Amino acid sequence: MNGHANYSRATNAYRSAAVTVSPLGKVVMLYDGVIVSLRRAAAAVDRKCPEDAFNNLHDATTILRGLCHSLNFERGGQFAERMRDTYISLIMSALNSLGKPDAVARLNKLINAVTELRDAWAELRVRQVEVDRAKS
Repeated sequence: MNGHANYSRATNAYRSAAVTVSPLGKVVMLYDGVIVSLRRAAAAVDRKCPEDAFNNLHDATTILRGLCHSLNFERGGQFAERMRDTYISLIMSALNSLGKPDAVARLNKLINAVTELRDAWAELRVRQVEVDRAKS
C-alpha cells in the first residue's frame, strides 16, 4: 500500500474518531500517543539512534503542547493552571532528557508520569459513562 493510501486511511480514521469519541476519550487517546512516542524515543536512545529519538520526542512534546494550548482557563480555573504547569514541566523534562547519560531512565520516569495522568483521565471517562447511563 502506498503512502497516499495510508494517509487517506489515517485521515478517515481520525475523522471517524473525531465524531464518535467523547472529549474525555480523545484526551485519553492523546495521552496514549504521548506514551507511545516517549517509549519509541527511549528505545531509539537505547539503540543509539539520536535522530529517531529526537523525532519521537518531538511528537510527544507536540501532543503535550496541544493539550496545554487547549486548556480553558475561564472554565478550569486553578485546575487548568496546574495542568498547564504539569504540561510545561513534562515538555521541559522531555527536552532536557536527550543527550544525558541517563536519558532512558529520564524518559521512563516521564512515561510513568504521563501514564498516571492518562489513567486518571481514563477513570474520569469511565465515571462519565456511568453518569450518562444513570441519566438515561
